[in-house]
Amino acid sequence: MSTATENVWLITGTSSGFGRELTLQVLARGDKVIATARDTSKLSDLVSKGAHALTLDVTSPPEQIQKVIGEAIAVYGRIDILVNNAGYLIEGAVEETSHEETLRMWTTNVFGMLNVTNALLPHLRSRRTGTIANLGSIGGYAGMAGAGPYCVTKWAVAGYSESLHAELTPLGITVICIEPGYFRTDFLKPGNRQFTKNRIADYDATAGAVRDILNQVDRNQPGDPVKGVKVMIDIITKTGVAEGRELPVRITLGSDSFEWVRRQAETNLKLLEDWGDVIKSTDHDDVKAQGPGAH
Repeated sequence: MSTATENVWLITGTSSGFGRELTLQVLARGDKVIATARDTSKLSDLVSKGAHALTLDVTSPPEQIQKVIGEAIAVYGRIDILVNNAGYLIEGAVEETSHEETLRMWTTNVFGMLNVTNALLPHLRSRRTGTIANLGSIGGYAGMAGAGPYCVTKWAVAGYSESLHAELTPLGITVICIEPGYFRTDFLKPGNRQFTKNRIADYDATAGAVRDILNQVDRNQPGDPVKGVKVMIDIITKTGVAEGRELPVRITLGSDSFEWVRRQAETNLKLLEDWGDVIKSTDHDDVKAQGPGAH
């Protein structure tokens, strides 16, 4: 059994990328980690450093996920922190992406997160404590050619996190959505980054151009995953750079994400200024008569 001073983490998708680095750094801090992946043979190095490996395919039926979560809780008697990290990108224009490809990505990026969280929530609610960290993306702030279906999943992660935050905060459970920019992980590496089977020449100048850009960006991303994960852990545990600060529901990581989100915020503010009269023109007359605060 773990001591009261240790956090027990459950992390999905730990065979590579942020999930692997997160597991290593959490273990180095002295916490316990239940590291999950579809293939636990890829977790042998994490196990050698103290992780407890469990097979978990987040695309499994809810009842199977509930069974694995029960096994995870039994390992140390509790789970303090859940990190929904599992996810991937299918690159291609919206029309190029088949129903099957879209559904498969949604099943991992969104429904997997939903089912894992729902399976753990009764445990967290019973203890009136815990933290849920969902890995989003700067793709959850604005769509982009060549990654539309992926961006939609990350918008869903953000909306889901905000809704969970409103529901669980009164119960003592913290929810945060961490949205990294481009970090030098294996995320864009062929095999992890997948491609639509269908290609349509009309999209070569848009989705095709993005494909070329991502090929150039791979292994040249500005973000350092070691630094990024250190900040993630500080934020999730409210220590280090996050100590004494009120946590936001959503936070981006990386200088590129800072500029990306700021541009989107400025665009939205300009839209409100330019179209404010039109936007506000659709209320009932009796609502207008009530003045500010009618809603």
